[in-house]
Amino acid sequence: MIRRFISYYKPHKFGFFLDMLASLGISLIGMFYPVITRNMLNDFIPNRKVDMVIIFGILLFIIYFIRMLLRYFVQYYGHLIGVKMQARMRHDLFIKLQKLPFSYYDNHETGQIMSRMTNDLQEITELAHHGPENIFMSITMMTLSFLYLSTISFPLTLIIFSCLPLMFVIMLIIRKRMRLAFRKTRESIAKINASLQTSISGIRVTKAFNNADMELKKFEVGNKEYVEARRDSYKAMGEFHSTTSFVTDAFNVVCLISGGLFLYKGLISFGDYSTFIVSINLFVSPLTTLIQFTEQYQNGMSGFERYVEIMDLPVEEEAKDAVDVDFLNGDIVFDHVSFAYNSEQEVIDNMSFVVKEGETMALVGPSGGGKTTICHLIPNFYHCDSGLIKIGDYDINKLTFKSLRENIGIVQQDVFLFNGTFYDNILYGKPSATYDEVIEAAKKANIYDYIMSMPKGFDTDIGERGVRLSGGQKQRLSIARVFLKNPPILILDEATSALDNTTEVLIQAALDTLKVGRTTIVVAHRLSTVRNADEILVVTNGSIAEKGKHEELIAKKGLYYDLYASQFNADEHGFRQELMFH
Repeated sequence: MIRRFISYYKPHKFGFFLDMLASLGISLIGMFYPVITRNMLNDFIPNRKVDMVIIFGILLFIIYFIRMLLRYFVQYYGHLIGVKMQARMRHDLFIKLQKLPFSYYDNHETGQIMSRMTNDLQEITELAHHGPENIFMSITMMTLSFLYLSTISFPLTLIIFSCLPLMFVIMLIIRKRMRLAFRKTRESIAKINASLQTSISGIRVTKAFNNADMELKKFEVGNKEYVEARRDSYKAMGEFHSTTSFVTDAFNVVCLISGGLFLYKGLISFGDYSTFIVSINLFVSPLTTLIQFTEQYQNGMSGFERYVEIMDLPVEEEAKDAVDVDFLNGDIVFDHVSFAYNSEQEVIDNMSFVVKEGETMALVGPSGGGKTTICHLIPNFYHCDSGLIKIGDYDINKLTFKSLRENIGIVQQDVFLFNGTFYDNILYGKPSATYDEVIEAAKKANIYDYIMSMPKGFDTDIGERGVRLSGGQKQRLSIARVFLKNPPILILDEATSALDNTTEVLIQAALDTLKVGRTTIVVAHRLSTVRNADEILVVTNGSIAEKGKHEELIAKKGLYYDLYASQFNADEHGFRQELMFH
């Protein structure tokens, strides 16, 4: 884990070297004060060398000014290195998230994922900067202080340093408890973020159902967990700091008593004793820094561990011999395909069917039957457990994800729009498109006139997830996006089911235009929208119960007939006429 963390320093080797060099300078300068103090007490003051007192005082002032500049460099440039490392980790994490399979997002809330990228990496900057610097400076100062104190009184120095093992034993005992406590705190923060993200996203539903109290209760569950986790971490920190502070205080007591005894027995002069008392801070100060670093290390590494957990997850893997295709056409073939999201329940069971090139196949049936899952298998969002899916001459598993998905356009019921303008959201379908192509796509989707009625036209901001648009406007915007992409294969997953009749007519007209010349799969709740499909599959419990054209399925008087009849009960006269016709 530590080696992996250190690898992020590689792009900043030269800056890191300068930072450590400046830290060394700061450590060395710290040794000047006790050395000059000893000379003054033992030589300059007793021998009345006033000129030397002034000269060394001026020298010390100049040296401290240099240390000020070095500290500025360490604080500024060292933190900058830490920020760049954090940015690189965030960059790598973002790329990783783009490559994770759909199944990961099925099992993890957005707020928790965001917490990994923000809160968990927050302490990385401090650890990346202060970690190596504190270790280097502390070890350097402790080594130099040992050597210098030994020149004053080696026996007294050994007595003082004999307390050091006790400090490291305490650090080792409490270190693990601190890491567990910090990790638990980060997990509780992730739960709070997840709850907050869900509540804010669903604020309109909350207000509509007047359920603010319910949301508060759900939020407070995570909030209380955070308090408990933070309490545990503060308890571990309190034990650590109080114990280690007691040990550092004990150093001063041991120094005072031992030095006093040495002075009483004539083993050390008064000047050296006074210098030793002053110089003991050369040892205690870096030791305190090392203690503080232990807390910082546990805090930073607990976040880095959670970061690494995601970085080590398996990504969507293409076949080693996967090929790129510019244009993908041909029949879509499901050959004995089975799929389950988990081992408990199979969603698609040994399913076989063919969608002819350029034709439209409709998938209908009860909710939960597997229709949307079929739509997710075609772009290879999920790998089928058994069987084969082909498009033309290609097994989809032998195609690169990029080339496969570039040839498929998807319009879903739940439209996702990005923050930005109308133009930005349409352009998402084909980032390399020209302005005229975007305009043409908007016209084909029957959204152009509405966009132009806005004061800023295509530059109008649509708000977060298109909050300022109606359901029909969002849907037409997503259709314009697919028009711009211009794929040979089209998947319409209940694209009109949540719309009023007037809006549905507009969108259905746009979809009818979009389907021309494309191999299309339509998932439909309203059976009136699929009457003209070349073939209709009735999907239930992961298998095909019936298939055929609309007229054939009505004549069979099976499941499709029952579904169709239940939808048209409100128009019994029209339904009876249709039955008489058959």
